[in-house]
Amino acid sequence: MAEHEAGDPHRPPPAAAGGRPDPARGGPAGEVAGGTGGDAGSAAPDGRGAADGQGDRGNQNGQGARGGREGQGAEGARGDGRRAVLALACAAQFMVILDVSVVNVALPSIKDSLGFDAVALQWVVGAYAIAFAGLLLLGGRLADLYGRRRVFLCGLALFSLSSLVGGLAGAPGVLIAMRAVQGLGAAVLAPATLTILTTTFAEGQGRTRALATWTAVSSAGGAAGNLIGGVLTQSLSWRWTLLINAPIGLLTGLLALRLLPADRAREAARRLDVPGAALATIGVTGLVFGVTQAERHGWAGPATLAGLGGGALALAGLWWVEARHAGDPLIPRALLRAPGVRVGNAVMLLAGACFIPMWYFLSLYMQDVLHYGALATGLGFLPHTLAGIVAARLAPLAIRRVGARALIVASALLAAGGFLWQSALGPHSDYVSGLLGPALVMSTGMGLLITPITTTVTSGVAPDAAGAASGLMNAARQVGGTFGLAVLVSVAGTAAGAVAGYQRAFWAIAGLCALVAALAAALPPSPPARTTDPRPTPDTPDAPDGVPPNPPTGAEATR
Repeated sequence: MAEHEAGDPHRPPPAAAGGRPDPARGGPAGEVAGGTGGDAGSAAPDGRGAADGQGDRGNQNGQGARGGREGQGAEGARGDGRRAVLALACAAQFMVILDVSVVNVALPSIKDSLGFDAVALQWVVGAYAIAFAGLLLLGGRLADLYGRRRVFLCGLALFSLSSLVGGLAGAPGVLIAMRAVQGLGAAVLAPATLTILTTTFAEGQGRTRALATWTAVSSAGGAAGNLIGGVLTQSLSWRWTLLINAPIGLLTGLLALRLLPADRAREAARRLDVPGAALATIGVTGLVFGVTQAERHGWAGPATLAGLGGGALALAGLWWVEARHAGDPLIPRALLRAPGVRVGNAVMLLAGACFIPMWYFLSLYMQDVLHYGALATGLGFLPHTLAGIVAARLAPLAIRRVGARALIVASALLAAGGFLWQSALGPHSDYVSGLLGPALVMSTGMGLLITPITTTVTSGVAPDAAGAASGLMNAARQVGGTFGLAVLVSVAGTAAGAVAGYQRAFWAIAGLCALVAALAAALPPSPPARTTDPRPTPDTPDAPDGVPPNPPTGAEATR
């Protein structure tokens, strides 16, 4: 992807000096940072300020200097605006990922406080996970059809209000219901955060750095859940693991109203594919439900078979409806024709099966074998978190040096080595000898891996399909993690003793990492061609001022 790193190769040159931007459209800075135009002021070939448009030949140098200063000022404002949008998207993504695990260490307190039985207690975690994974495809497409800003705010409102009601719940049923609504809000919000980034930053170094930050924050959210949950439960109450989302959500919503550009009017002909959305939701939800039941009732249990069978039938129906009847499919056909999207999401699914279960087994080992409390267990994950964050921040540099495909292969093999090392833990291992070294190796591999996969599956995707691409990638990761955890729990359960089971699970994860590396070899060596018209559109924050809308061509014209 070296040819993409210097900027978007499809982007036309800046408007010539003297051309005036259409005020009805607004420039990139106006859409992102609240500024206006000026980008071409420092890039005009004759040195004149594009903001002036008409300069006196005799004062060419003075006009050029003034235009250059104005252009640089607008570019700086646009850069500040983009950084603010990046911070906003990362804050929302952190909340979503944090709530996957933040209640784990609070479960005993929740059980005692609300009178849960052992069977119902699992749904405090399961209701969120099933709704989140099952509705991601729908949530991603909503951003394409109804606007990124609108969908982001709706998802944030659902997530925050359900957190508030759940934190005040006085009965088990209310808490479980609110956790499901939280999952719905998260399924709408998570794809929107990624869509906002991929449509705010043009392909190239800027987008890669933004995705690396988003990846690092996601990793930190997953790892910090246990730590934050332990601190809040121990110092305040389990209720604050949910209540804390309300003020954070309110602040994030106010910032979103200020920072995110208003959504453009959408074509009336483009409507949500309701049959496809229903089948996708039923299919993914059924599969995730079946897998979660397998952990308790075995793979041959009635609930397991009903969930897996119903989910498979619904997904088969989804394929038939999308291929033959959908006018505006839930997942655009052109998107699935891109090899980077197809193979990249398969790689992401396997990566989720490797990395999401890691937290589960390490948490059990630290609490059951090393006898750590909730807070000490959360602190034990700090090296994993820090190594992953540092590696994610280094990923853009590595992509620039070796390319995305080579980095995916190398980082997957590095993670495999770390998991092999982790499988050597024993009943008498201490933290330093049994956990710290493997943590640094496998977390470095994980941190380097996710950014190039995300870059690959979102490259070449037109703005009007960015939400679908984001939802598909997030769904692949969550479904992979759910399936991976269920399978690995079964694998660990066949061993004689808990420690032997953990060893076997880490051996299996190392094998999955090797499979990730092998599958990544089928990825294209550079970002795939765009699935629709590659030129910037007025709906894209990076479209230069004065560039008229482009008519649909290629795959977009046939959609």
